[in-house]
Amino acid sequence: MGTDTAQARPTDEAAERRREQRGWYFYDWACSVYSTSVLTVFLGPYLTSVAKSAADADGYVHPLGVPVRAGSFFAYSVSLSVIVAVVVMPLVGAAADRTGRKKPLLAVTAYVGAAATAGMFFLDGDRYLLGGVLLLVANAAQAVSMMLYNSYLPQIAPPEERDAVSSRGWAFGYAAGALVLIANLVLFLAHDSFGVSESTAVRICLASAGLWWGAFTLIPLKRLRDRGSPVKEITAPGPRRLAATVRDMRRHPLTLSFLLAYLIYNDGIQTVISQASVYGSEELGLSQSTLIVAVLLVQVLAVGGALGMGRLARTYGARRTILGSLVAWTVTLGAGYFLPAGAPFWFFVLASGIGLVLGGSQALSRSLFSHLVPAGKEAEYFSAYEMSDRGMSWLGPLLFGLTYQLTGSYRDAIISLVAFFVVGFVLLARVPVRQAVRDAGNSVPERI
Repeated sequence: MGTDTAQARPTDEAAERRREQRGWYFYDWACSVYSTSVLTVFLGPYLTSVAKSAADADGYVHPLGVPVRAGSFFAYSVSLSVIVAVVVMPLVGAAADRTGRKKPLLAVTAYVGAAATAGMFFLDGDRYLLGGVLLLVANAAQAVSMMLYNSYLPQIAPPEERDAVSSRGWAFGYAAGALVLIANLVLFLAHDSFGVSESTAVRICLASAGLWWGAFTLIPLKRLRDRGSPVKEITAPGPRRLAATVRDMRRHPLTLSFLLAYLIYNDGIQTVISQASVYGSEELGLSQSTLIVAVLLVQVLAVGGALGMGRLARTYGARRTILGSLVAWTVTLGAGYFLPAGAPFWFFVLASGIGLVLGGSQALSRSLFSHLVPAGKEAEYFSAYEMSDRGMSWLGPLLFGLTYQLTGSYRDAIISLVAFFVVGFVLLARVPVRQAVRDAGNSVPERI
């Protein structure tokens, strides 16, 4: 009987792990709709139009008395949101690691973000300041919640499963984004048939992302489980906590080297995602419906791209696969500079290229970093990782906004982002990842 019990236990543990992994996927399903429908498609052009309606004769708005070109307000709001996230994430990450209670923190941050997103229904007229505040709250809350979500990966998947598990999570997110975008497209294009104005249709799409986010967050909250921690105290608040995290990471310089490379190239990726709709509408003169179809194309292809690059990683390793994706990003961004205005077909071609490399480069970066994190410090280290994830980059949007403000050209703004991919490639190529895994105290997978 003792033997039967011993044989049954691994099976039970494997079943519990699979159940927890399936619940984990659903947080990507829940909050990715915000990244797609809100941050990538609707909010950029809509908030820009609201800011322009409130602008003075020279095209400037004046939040808190500071002159800001209306066309740069959205980019600056994204940048400001990461400053808030930088202060909050290390503190929350340290609390999660020391108390072992990630799930309540995930619940709070998820529902704060969902509520702020739902509140975007009230963004109309010239309420650009309301839009900026709601964007700041939603972006910062999503950054913190994604940090907690990502930090579960080393706990729910053994090393040999992480590339596949991470890729499935991203695929879930892109599938949800595509599904909701289809509904958004129907509402936006047929808004007259539904008896609502175009502006109201956009606000419904924004608010519905918050409702979706809140509803599906219930699934991971039910299936994920907290794990205890032997350390109970929480020291050093706010910026001091961030400094303490960085000091600890200096004990693992190769982990820090990978993180630096990731923060740079992902800054470029996230800025392309968050500013592409503004580029398409303001520089290329494309309609809102064209932008929605393009992003829908990205979402659909990203599902296959994430799973496909996960398979490539089994053969070539995650680092080589990521390096290949950075080359593809550079070529794609260069092509975007030369896109003719008013030509949807070529914008769709560009979107297809982005979709094929988007999910995989992000999913494999997440799983690769999970191997470089010392056990027991997952949330704290992922707080630093998350600073550049899902549109939370600050330097890219700032560069994009400043370039536009100085030149008045969105083409110059978009091509300036090439530097992030080139520098990120060089830095990542120099990281000996096998040694980095060993230095973090973890076992080295056969392929990495």
